[in-house]
Amino acid sequence: MADTENTLLLETTQGPVKIEMRPDLAPGHVARIKELVRDGFYDGIVFHRVIDGFMAQTGCPEGTGTGGSGKKLKAEFSPTKHVRGTVSMARAANPDSGDSQFFICFTDAPWLDNQYTVWGEVTEGMENVDKIKRGEPVKNPDAIVRARMAGDA
Repeated sequence: MADTENTLLLETTQGPVKIEMRPDLAPGHVARIKELVRDGFYDGIVFHRVIDGFMAQTGCPEGTGTGGSGKKLKAEFSPTKHVRGTVSMARAANPDSGDSQFFICFTDAPWLDNQYTVWGEVTEGMENVDKIKRGEPVKNPDAIVRARMAGDA
């Protein structure tokens, strides 16, 4: 049986996506994402930057890639590879600038390894991630309708 304490369920406009969070790799990031999920922060947030053959990015309350929750996180880099389904933290040039934005890799992205904080992996629903509308910015973007932890009601 899966550890529901670390299972994040995203209900997106393209269908459900299940993410197994990795507190063993990024305990600070996982704790903060859980806090934001339980506060309803991600509900209604769009996928604002979606690059075909690369990744889908979300987590900006402005829908532009310029916003966040207001709490910067210290980088938690690991040797874990960025492969299809990897969930990793977006950031600015400063490694310790991750906040609420994250991305899901469509394919392997080795140039990101050891430079971005990996905090989860998609275990179900990757076909729904694949359907997310592309663009920078995305016209009529897909969104996270609701995010919740599997163990929560």
